[in-house]
Amino acid sequence: EKNKEMVSFKVIGMHSTHCEGVIKNALKNITGITSVDASFTNERVIIGYDPDKITINDIKRLIEKAGYKALKEEKGIQDREKLLRELESKQLRNKFWIGAVLSLFIFVGSFPNWFKFAPTLLTNNITLFILTLPVQLYVGSQFYKGFWNALKHKSADMNTLIAVGTSAAFIYSAIATFFPSVFTVAEPLTYYDTAAVIITLIILGRYLEAIAKGHTSEAIKKLMHLQPKTAIIIKDGEEIEIPVEEVKVNDIVVIRPGERIPVDGIITFGSSSIDESMITGESMPIDKKIGDTVIGGTINKQGLIKFKATKVGKDTTLANIIRLVEEAQGSKAPIQRLADKVASIFVPVVIVIAILTFIIWLLLGKNFNLALFNFIAVLIIACPCALGLATPTAIMVGTGKGAENGILIKGGEALETAHKIKTVVFDKTGTLTK
Repeated sequence: EKNKEMVSFKVIGMHSTHCEGVIKNALKNITGITSVDASFTNERVIIGYDPDKITINDIKRLIEKAGYKALKEEKGIQDREKLLRELESKQLRNKFWIGAVLSLFIFVGSFPNWFKFAPTLLTNNITLFILTLPVQLYVGSQFYKGFWNALKHKSADMNTLIAVGTSAAFIYSAIATFFPSVFTVAEPLTYYDTAAVIITLIILGRYLEAIAKGHTSEAIKKLMHLQPKTAIIIKDGEEIEIPVEEVKVNDIVVIRPGERIPVDGIITFGSSSIDESMITGESMPIDKKIGDTVIGGTINKQGLIKFKATKVGKDTTLANIIRLVEEAQGSKAPIQRLADKVASIFVPVVIVIAILTFIIWLLLGKNFNLALFNFIAVLIIACPCALGLATPTAIMVGTGKGAENGILIKGGEALETAHKIKTVVFDKTGTLTK
């Protein structure tokens, strides 16, 4: 294709397969965008676009309009992304503690029969309303944002269920507090505790999820540590030490015994034996002489060598392996495509069932309170977070464990069919360790 370029964004706040769908919808049918590949496990979106028709900033704005934070991936992105992720974890932690403390007071005040020590001020409905307001509006704000963004794109997701369920409990309780005459009973019941406790518990779940995501697959971290931070190159006849990112193709790099090779290249001076086990699995060091290739991340054992850099930055073998592992972690297994499809139909169906539940209880002659309580119960219990998280988590762990053991798994599909393997075939250089 003429004029097709690719851009990659880290998208903070992309928590589920539904978020992937929202982002894809936001970028669908936009002039100049040719392809969109979103993966919530890596929080990454890769977009093919025509720079003559749309700019990177336009694309960024479209993602942010859909309700997410987008960072263009480039050098140094890791640090900014780490800061943003830490900020997100910190916000969720603060929200959880605020929610937990307020919910405790609300819970005690809502059940004076159980907690005889509760002062009358705390059991007062107006006090409970004031205590629940910050939980509803501040602690639970992200569910409303998510609900609104989904609504704008004519879809529904987990946030929809949480927002509708807790709002129903809160709004009903507020009406019972300020306009009790609307109801047939003298003192209508309030459900402030339901709204506050549910929001707080779900925020706790999101906080734990953010912590888990922060520990990016240990395997990728280990692979990244294989590359040295600096390299010694020869410039104008002198040896100078520079950050590894600044090494350019055709630079002459000097490696002493025991040092790790920073980038890929071809030996121009000296000979040595090199331990390549971390990249190739070859257990014995390999003898290298002038004209032989060396791989970044491997260890020089004996002699001093100089080599000409041939691949640097994201083109090195090690960078490609890291990229493959990341791509595999974000890839979808066939079973997951099924889960995605189920989730998109599931939420609207649950809302319909909840409304029917409410109507049927009223028709059975039960009171409004019980009907409302069952309506909320259906919405909250049906929250299918596990459905969207189980498969990607399994893929991340599987590919990560593989990489730790020197096995490169190219995607979710390979992982899913691996249990059918009956024969393993090695070629002539296949190193058999067991």
